[in-house]
Amino acid sequence: MKLPRDITGTELSQSLKRLGYSVTHQTGSHIRLTTLKDGEHHITIPAHDPICIGTLSAIFRDLMEHHKMDRDSLLKELLS
Repeated sequence: MKLPRDITGTELSQSLKRLGYSVTHQTGSHIRLTTLKDGEHHITIPAHDPICIGTLSAIFRDLMEHHKMDRDSLLKELLS
């Protein structure tokens, strides 16, 4: 599956709740999320509309590494 080209930071932060993430704080246009699933993990995403594809790719790489999932599984989990 290809990464979505039109996802916003707010939509992504809502989708990350499916993986146990919750917003811990927001400073300006950056949202900090934390999960304890599969060990503690923090991720910061920009609240941009839309998120640049390079930034989104880096976020997904970080999520895939932490949750030990491949990209297709992660996309299905978050965007289904």
